[in-house]
Amino acid sequence: MTDIYNKIIQSKKNRQKLLAILLDPDKINWKNLDHLISKINQSPATHVFIGGSLVESNRMDELILVIKQKCSLPIVLFPGNPSQISKQADAILFLSLLSGRNPDYLIDHQVTAAPILKKSKLEVISTGYILIESGKETAVARVSKTNPIERENFDLVLATAQAGEMLGNKLIYLEAGSGAQQAVPFEMIELMAQNLEIPLIVGGGIVDLQGIQKAFTAGADMVVIGTAFEKNINFFNP
Repeated sequence: MTDIYNKIIQSKKNRQKLLAILLDPDKINWKNLDHLISKINQSPATHVFIGGSLVESNRMDELILVIKQKCSLPIVLFPGNPSQISKQADAILFLSLLSGRNPDYLIDHQVTAAPILKKSKLEVISTGYILIESGKETAVARVSKTNPIERENFDLVLATAQAGEMLGNKLIYLEAGSGAQQAVPFEMIELMAQNLEIPLIVGGGIVDLQGIQKAFTAGADMVVIGTAFEKNINFFNP
């Protein structure tokens, strides 16, 4: 078994910020994969997340194995549904979409996934997933058929995050969504960080290094970069 969560906790205690690069298997250019991995190795990333709202690729295992050959970072699944589980990864964010009221994403997919995960060696990290309004409909909202929480409704976001914490989630993930027009408000990140004990992940809509730093300064323990890196492989070293 891996020890990824305990290392996240230790990083939080030591005030060491973490950075994950999110890779969508459907968007991988296999001819350019070696170059992509080299760019990840040159970046300040501490984790690689793999997954998406709707992944059609059947090469998930292959992708992870190739990355593992050339990259030492822990690989964590970020699945939209149980079909995205790969036993080749190190861990999985066991997501529950707390911001929505679609039972499929609150508990049904998790019930389907549980027997698969019990037979694997994946480290299972219970994660409360909260979608925040970002200026456009994102893939998460479309696929899950749920509405994000309004970006001005700080009280509801905080209550939702605290409910997730009280239910036993090990992480809270504030998500603006892939390709979001607006990132999670920094004031919201600050409020969550001040009122949660568990680590806080923030992703979606962050388009530059300054945005990463601002999210860290506001209190995010981990920032996730996906679309910006997909569009610009030199995102971290222009």
